Amino acid sequence: MNSKPNKLGVIKTYSIITFGLFLHALGWTAFLIPGKIVGGGISGLAASIFYATGIPAGYPYLAINAVLIIIAIRMLGASFGIKTIYSVIMISIFLTIQQKFITEPIITEGFMTTVLGGMLGGAGIGIVFSQGGSTGGTDIIAMIITKYRNISPGIVILYCDIIIISSSYFLFHSVEKLVYGFVTMGVVSYTIDLILNGSKQSIQLMIFSRNHEQIAEEITKKVRRGVTVLDGEGWYKKKPTKIIITVVRKNEAAEVQRIVKEWDPDAFISQGAVMGVYGKGFEQMRG
Repeated sequence: MNSKPNKLGVIKTYSIITFGLFLHALGWTAFLIPGKIVGGGISGLAASIFYATGIPAGYPYLAINAVLIIIAIRMLGASFGIKTIYSVIMISIFLTIQQKFITEPIITEGFMTTVLGGMLGGAGIGIVFSQGGSTGGTDIIAMIITKYRNISPGIVILYCDIIIISSSYFLFHSVEKLVYGFVTMGVVSYTIDLILNGSKQSIQLMIFSRNHEQIAEEITKKVRRGVTVLDGEGWYKKKPTKIIITVVRKNEAAEVQRIVKEWDPDAFISQGAVMGVYGKGFEQMRG
C-alpha cells in the first residue's frame, strides 16, 4: 500500500535535485565560464581545463569525478549513495548541452557576472543538499582525507577551493580574475547557507490569550505543530491566565499569527528565533 507514495516521494526528490543541478550548471555556463571566472570545486577545475584546452567543461567534470568515485568506492565503499553518481552525470550533461547553446556572455560586467553566477551555482547546490544529495567533487576528496586524518571536511574543501581558484592566475595572469574567483566562492557559500538554514530556521511563540483553547486547537489542526499550555498569573491584575507555547518553522509563523488574530485580536504574542530545535518534525539529535 505504501509503495506508490514512496515512488512518488523518490520522483519528487530526484526532480528537485535535477532542478538544482540545472541551476548550478546554468550559473557556470551563463555567467562564470563566459566571464572567464574560476570558482571553487571540480566545476572550477573543469572550467580551467576548458579555458586552457577548449574542451567543454562537462567532459573533464565527468572524468575527474569518475576517478574520484572509483577511488572512494575502493577506500570508503558506496556509502555516499547513488545520488552523488546521479548528480555527477546530470551536471556533466547540463554543462555540455548548455555550453552549446550559450555561446555569448549574458552580462559583460565582471562583478555582476561573479555575483549572479555564484548565486545560481550556490542555489543549485543548496537545493541538492536539501534533498540529501551531493555534487561529488571536493566532497569526495574531503570524505577520503577525513577518514585517515583528524581534520574538518569543511577545511579540506576550503583548501581545495583555494588551490583551484589560485591556479586561475597562471591562466589569465590577472589579479582581478583571481579576486572574482574568491568572491564567487563567498557568494556560493552564503547562498548555500541561506537556502539550507533559511527554510530550517525555527521560531518560538508564547501566546497570552483568553481564547487559548480555540487558538491551541487551530494551531494543532492547521499548522500541525505541537502546543503546550501553561498556567500563569498576570501580576498587574493578579489574575490567572493561560500561556500557549509552540515552536514552528519561520515560514509557519505568519499562519500562527493569523490564527491568533482571528480568535483574539487583543492577544499578546512574544516571538523569538530559536538556535536549534530537536525532536519530531524538526532536526534529529546528533551524537
